[in-house]
Amino acid sequence: MTRVSIPYLWESQTGGDLSLESTLEDLSLYDFQVILGCSVRDLIQQFEKHPLLPGVIIVDPKENSAPEFLGMISRRDLLEFFLRPKGLELFLDQSLDVLYSYVRTPVLVLPAQTTILTATQQALKRSAPGYVDPIVVQGNWSAAIDYPWMVPYRLLNSHELNLAYWQIRGIETQVRYERTQVQLLQSEKMASLGRLVDGVAHEILDPVGFIWGNLTHLITYSDSLIELLDAYEVNYPQPFPAIEGLKTEIEFDFLRQDFPRLLSSIKSGTERLSKLATSLQNFCHFDEIHPKPADLQSHLDSILLLTKSRINREIKVIKNYGHLPPVTCYIGQLNQVFINILIHSFDSLLNQAIKQDWVDEYRNTQRIEPSEPPQIVITTAMIASDSFPTHDLNTPERWVSISIADNGPGLSPEEQQTILESFSTPKHTQKETSLSLSYHIVTAKHGGQLKMRSQLGSGTEFEILLPFI
Repeated sequence: MTRVSIPYLWESQTGGDLSLESTLEDLSLYDFQVILGCSVRDLIQQFEKHPLLPGVIIVDPKENSAPEFLGMISRRDLLEFFLRPKGLELFLDQSLDVLYSYVRTPVLVLPAQTTILTATQQALKRSAPGYVDPIVVQGNWSAAIDYPWMVPYRLLNSHELNLAYWQIRGIETQVRYERTQVQLLQSEKMASLGRLVDGVAHEILDPVGFIWGNLTHLITYSDSLIELLDAYEVNYPQPFPAIEGLKTEIEFDFLRQDFPRLLSSIKSGTERLSKLATSLQNFCHFDEIHPKPADLQSHLDSILLLTKSRINREIKVIKNYGHLPPVTCYIGQLNQVFINILIHSFDSLLNQAIKQDWVDEYRNTQRIEPSEPPQIVITTAMIASDSFPTHDLNTPERWVSISIADNGPGLSPEEQQTILESFSTPKHTQKETSLSLSYHIVTAKHGGQLKMRSQLGSGTEFEILLPFI
C-alpha cells in the first residue's frame, strides 16, 4: 500500500472573483495525506519537492472500516522540530507515528461551506504561533482511485485565507460605499419630492383659503336674499304675470330648496380639500436635527386620509384613541412608519378578499361571509414600563403605545421569521424592506420598540412603543 499521496493543489474555481457569501471551497486547497505508519524520510522528501506545501494530513487507514482522520502537521512545526539539536538524526529514519507523538498540535477543522469571513475570525482566535498554521477543510470530496485510504479533508494555507479575507473586506467596503451613495441619492430625491409636494399643498391651500373665507359670506348673503324674497311675497301677495312666468321658468321653488344644499356641498368639498392639503403638508414634514413635540393622533388621521384611495373595499377603520400628550420625536420619519404598517394591513385584507372572490368564481359555491367585516383597529395609549418585560435599568417609566391591528389572514411562522430576520442589522443592510426600515426608525432613531404579533386566521398586530421623556 502506498503510504504517501502525491501533493496536489486544487485551484479555485472562482477565478479570484469572491463575494461576501464565498466559502472555503471557493479557495485553493492542498490535498496531501500520509498514513501514520509511513517513513519520516519519505515525508521530508515531499516537502522538499513542494516548497509551498503548508502541511500534511495524518490518516489511519483502518482495515475493516472507513479511514480515520487523525490530525495535521504543519510545515512550521516540522521545521522547528528538526532545527532542535540532533532532531534530524534521531527521527529521520523513524516511522511517522513516533514523530507525530512529539509534534502533535491543536488543529482547526472547518466545513467547506464555512464562509471566508467566519473562518478568518475563528482562525485568528488561535493562540500564537498557531494562528499561522494551515486550516483543515472538511468536504464531500471522494478519495482517489490510487489512494482509497484517503479522507475527505484538505489543507488551506492561512496566508491564502487572509488574502481572501481582505479582498472580501474591500468588496464589502465598496458595496457599503455604493449603497450609501444610493441611499443619499434616494434621500435627496425624496427630499426634493417632499419639497415639491409641500409646495403643491401650499398652492392648493391658498385658493382653498380664499374660497373658504368667502363661502361663509356667500351663505350669509344667500340666506339674506331668500329672507328678502319671502318678505316680498308676504307684503306683495298680488302676483304679477311677468314675475310668475320667470319663477316658473327658473323653477324657483326647487331653486330655493336646492341652493342651501348646493352651498353646503361646496363647503364640505372645500373643507375636505383643505384637510387633504394639510395632510400632505404634515406627511411631508421635514425633520430637524433635533426631535420636536408632535401630535401623533392628528398625524395618524392625516395618513388615513391620504391612504383612503387604497381602501377600494369595505374596510372599516376603528380608532381607539387615548389621551396622548405631544410626543418628542422625528415626526417625518414616524409618518413613514405609520404608512408602511397601514399599507401592510390594507394589502393583507385586500389580498384576502381577492382570494375569496377567486374561490367564489371558480368553485361556483355559495359565498360564506366572514364572521366580522375586514377592519383595522388603531389604539393609542400611555403605558407604564412594568407593562412589558425589559432588562434595561435606564428604561423610561412611561411609554407611548401605538397599536395597528387587522383581522386579516395572519402570517405563517415562516413569514414571521422572514420579517424578524429582516429586522436584524445584517439582513437589513442586504435587503431593506418597508418593515425593516420602520424597525430601524423606531429602535435606532427613537430608542423604542416595534413588536409584531400574528397568528394564522387571527390577523396581525404591530405595536410601536416610544419612550415618553
